[in-house]
Amino acid sequence: MSSHTALVVLEHVGIFVFAISGALTAIQKGFDAVGILVLAEVTALGGGVLRDLIIGDNPPAAFRQTTYLLVPLGAATVAFFAHPVVARLNFTMLLFDAAGLGLFCVTGTLKALDFGLGSVQAALLGVTTAVGGGLLRDIIARDTPILMQKDTDLYSIPAMVGTAALTAADRLELPMAVAAPVAAVFVFTFRVAAMLRHWTAPQAWTRPRDRHSA
Repeated sequence: MSSHTALVVLEHVGIFVFAISGALTAIQKGFDAVGILVLAEVTALGGGVLRDLIIGDNPPAAFRQTTYLLVPLGAATVAFFAHPVVARLNFTMLLFDAAGLGLFCVTGTLKALDFGLGSVQAALLGVTTAVGGGLLRDIIARDTPILMQKDTDLYSIPAMVGTAALTAADRLELPMAVAAPVAAVFVFTFRVAAMLRHWTAPQAWTRPRDRHSA
């Protein structure tokens, strides 16, 4: 399998799992069928559209290839009919989100590298691809974005570490056919571990007397 084919496959898998995440959020919020479809499409494609606009791949791939629109439609349909059998909706939704995070970190970084961006820029664009759809999902669902919530379990940091590791592997000329899946699994595992153990990012430091004077 060529690197381009692997990238396309990974991206479509990421689109599907992020679309499931968006659809489950819509169902949890009580949205109708149209709302479920819209949130699935936005969650699945939002980060990739932002990536393509930034690197100048216009029009974005989501508007050039029909499968990019059909995959979220299929995921929304599955969620629409199958969600009653999901025993633990909240945790299942977070698992799909974590899977999408890992996959989109990889696809965003690899595409940025293919367009000739440097390691730092490619890593940043990988993070943008990974968190962009979830950010739009939460805004449309009228939630405070996971990315911005106080005391939220680590979300963007696993993405940052995964993209940094992938760009380092590229600089070392390691085979991407191995490095890319490993990076995706690492981000997913890191995110799930953060959810289970409630790892959070540090907040702004304050002196003890400042905390007690409030």
